[in-house]
Amino acid sequence: MPHHDTGMPPRPAGAPPRATAVPDRPADRSAAPSRRAVTRAAAAGGLAALIGATAGTATAEAARGRSAGSRATTARAAARVTSPTPTPRTVTTASGAAATRLGPRTLDVSLPSAALGRSAPVRLILPSSFGTRPDRTYPVLYLLHGAHDDYTSWTRETDIEAFTAGRELIVAMPDAGPTGIPTAWRSGADYEKFQLTEVPALLARDYRASGVRVVAGVSTGGYGAMAHAARHPGMFTAAASYSGILDTTAPGVPTLMDAIVARENLAPLSLWGNPLLNALTWRDFNPRSRAAGLRGTALYVSSGSGVVGGVGDWLPEALESALWPSAHAFTDTLALLRVPVTTHFYAGGGHSWAYWKREFTASWPMLAGALGVPA
Repeated sequence: MPHHDTGMPPRPAGAPPRATAVPDRPADRSAAPSRRAVTRAAAAGGLAALIGATAGTATAEAARGRSAGSRATTARAAARVTSPTPTPRTVTTASGAAATRLGPRTLDVSLPSAALGRSAPVRLILPSSFGTRPDRTYPVLYLLHGAHDDYTSWTRETDIEAFTAGRELIVAMPDAGPTGIPTAWRSGADYEKFQLTEVPALLARDYRASGVRVVAGVSTGGYGAMAHAARHPGMFTAAASYSGILDTTAPGVPTLMDAIVARENLAPLSLWGNPLLNALTWRDFNPRSRAAGLRGTALYVSSGSGVVGGVGDWLPEALESALWPSAHAFTDTLALLRVPVTTHFYAGGGHSWAYWKREFTASWPMLAGALGVPA
């Protein structure tokens, strides 16, 4: 098969091996720090301090971004004097959605959503042959964004457009709201229905999507990938999580989920209610509790130990540490259920795209096999 330059960093030499967890035992984690050591490190940092620092850092980054944005705007204005940029063209699809062409293969679709009570965006990357093969259908790679980000993150942070050139598939990057938690919210918005019912219907009607799908996501999008596949067995042939929240009822995780909600100024308890009083709802949306539904789905899970074994990048490493026990609890449950999963638990690492890009590349052969396209 031809080699495609991914533009993403390869797995560094000497990195811990990726182990496929056989059904009768957990994956080999001898090269990684112990779960107890990582948990102690995360607790020492303090979850409340972590969330506060995260918000403070985000504010500072936003200020820097506004300053940089002003400079960039000035530069773009000067550039337009000599090289005008074409205005994106918006058309209405057969099903009534507004599609704005961003490039030869990339477009943003504004999809009217009953599940959300508003129109919501989906970014699509179409196959290279889409315009010349009107009789052909295509498998779909769903890529889910993380918290405090949006549906543009995968094209902004990775080279997914170039990576998929020549590969006959559709890439769909749907909105999951500001928290990136694609679930049925207690407050009313149903991102699960939007992503799993309305978006697939759009792709089948207007873009000739087949019934073959895989899903992958980062952070809260990693939660979404595993929750979607577990709660809807058979809908996806493969699912991959990179630093995902995979046991939402693990110690400290409900507090983390509530902090993600609070940082977006959303109402307390608007996600799934109170973790104790509404424990059945929390359990119903927990990937670990629904793990039996993943039988028959190809799975990839990666997570870093963060602070222990890290390089001193405290904030993203502390957040990664906080999620480490949750990821292990999830894969241990899969092992008990004799559900195979490919894992990469690595020493150190932060909650950031530098690691997620590498893990996507590592998981691609599994995803490609499930899609039926060349790796």
